[in-house]
Amino acid sequence: MKQATRRSRDDGSEVYNALKASSPAFIGVAVFSAVVNILALTGSIYMLQLYDRVLSSRSISTLVGLSLIVLAAYLLQGGLDTIRGKMLARIGARFDELLSRRIFDLVAAMPLKGARQAESLQPIRDLDQIRGFLSSLGPTALFDMPFMPIFFIGCFIIHPWLGWMSVVGGIVIIALTLYTDAKSKGPSYELTKSAAERHAMAETSRRNAEVVRALGMVEFLGRRYEEVHTKHVDDGLRASESTSGISAFAKVFRMILQSGILGLAAYLVIKGEVSGGSMIAASIMMSRALAPIEIAVAHWKGFTAARQGYRRLEHILSVVPAQEELMPLPAPKGQVVAEDIYVGAPGTNTPIVQAASFQLRAGQGLGLIGPSASGKSTLARALVGVWPMLRGDIRLDGAAIEQWESDQLGRHIGYLPQDVELFDGTVAENIARFQPDASPEAVIAAAKTAGAHDLILGLPEGYNTRIGEGGTSLSGGQRQRVALARALYGDPFLVVLDEPNASLDGAGDEALNEAILSVRKRGGIVVVITHRPAALGNVDLVAIMEEGRIKAMGPRDEVLQAVMKRNTTPAPAPARAAPGAAPQAASLREVG
Repeated sequence: MKQATRRSRDDGSEVYNALKASSPAFIGVAVFSAVVNILALTGSIYMLQLYDRVLSSRSISTLVGLSLIVLAAYLLQGGLDTIRGKMLARIGARFDELLSRRIFDLVAAMPLKGARQAESLQPIRDLDQIRGFLSSLGPTALFDMPFMPIFFIGCFIIHPWLGWMSVVGGIVIIALTLYTDAKSKGPSYELTKSAAERHAMAETSRRNAEVVRALGMVEFLGRRYEEVHTKHVDDGLRASESTSGISAFAKVFRMILQSGILGLAAYLVIKGEVSGGSMIAASIMMSRALAPIEIAVAHWKGFTAARQGYRRLEHILSVVPAQEELMPLPAPKGQVVAEDIYVGAPGTNTPIVQAASFQLRAGQGLGLIGPSASGKSTLARALVGVWPMLRGDIRLDGAAIEQWESDQLGRHIGYLPQDVELFDGTVAENIARFQPDASPEAVIAAAKTAGAHDLILGLPEGYNTRIGEGGTSLSGGQRQRVALARALYGDPFLVVLDEPNASLDGAGDEALNEAILSVRKRGGIVVVITHRPAALGNVDLVAIMEEGRIKAMGPRDEVLQAVMKRNTTPAPAPARAAPGAAPQAASLREVG
């Protein structure tokens, strides 16, 4: 899969290559379309023969023979048309299959690039729109259009006036179609954008339903949703109104054209220039000649959406290329080094963490403390490789984390974020990180290390208990203990815990400290971010962060004593300040 992705980047657009992979199927559709369009002449030829041969000869046998031939031709045409539709549906499914995993990786990575929720989910909708158009009747118009000249030539053969009328009618309908596309392009884009914003807001409200209800935010968010929804409805109206008048005129024009050619043919019959059968045949031929255009007009909305989705996917896949296949590295077991790193939020160039440097060896534990908004969680995200570094390097045993594939790096990382997120599934699946080959022994070992084994056994179905989306069936403390077990699963080398005791009681604090000690004893490295000193009992180093910088780092007891001494030392009385002068900076805030 990765080799195919790398080739696609070398040879051209990934989206184009996904379509190109179905080239043999497209050729088959084109061949079937040729046969279907040739068989579409059946009706015209049948009418000519009825009027010019059967009626004049009054031959029942000729009528029966021609009718049986026409029936066979129609059955063959219907069968080939059915097969053509199924082939297009499979082309759409194949296109989706080739890109779906890449799109999922893209959706999972875009929030880490600073994308909003509406933007992050747009690639999935774009893929659905392209697949939906490929599976519809819309593409058949593209395959039928090359055969339109055959029917126009047939009209010319019957009579030049009929041919010219058909050509002029086709040109007018094509012009109306292009004009419709030009007018609908902008409104269609705005409609897609507002639909994504509405969906994102509804999904955010759904995920935070408890907070919304408890804090009395229903009415206010409802008003905000109503504004977004109204904008979406207005965009829909503008998109509809931009084409409704043109579509109505095109429909009326096609009816006028259909009746007009019959009237012109009748005039030519009266003049004795064509036969009665030619009149009906010309009407059928013109109708068939214009059929691809009418199908294109009917599916133009889907075509426009698919085209916009194609361009967006091409752009975003080029901006966020797939990770190249990297050579596997040996499991880290020696040290973690941060070298003068600057870290900013995804999508920004403003550093939150600045000039942070430290070195941790196997078996060490670091407690990271400091006031809120000092950059502790940002540093944690950089250590596990989810937030980008603006400058500097983080290395595991000398290898920068960029040299690791994300999944390979994840096997050596344990991470408990400040905001715990669990997934819909069983407790065991969540602890095992949804690895299909996870062993029960490893899951239980992680749970025991986190002090969560007895807690899990007390659940209705133990490790097989389904916890619901976000772990809604668990309490806050239970979610945190399960998430800690997930972070410890597989004995990772580097374990980063961000506020791991925020929802824990005394027994939970004790289990957390035992887990930290067990990681150090087996030769791992632990980084603990906390405001509660209870979590620092089994670390040997403490670092203080202020304003995005590491202000002090050293043995735990020495650093904590220095902080306590500084906070308990009375500050000297400030000198009388001049009028309008700014107050002096406050001392280091108390930790804990």
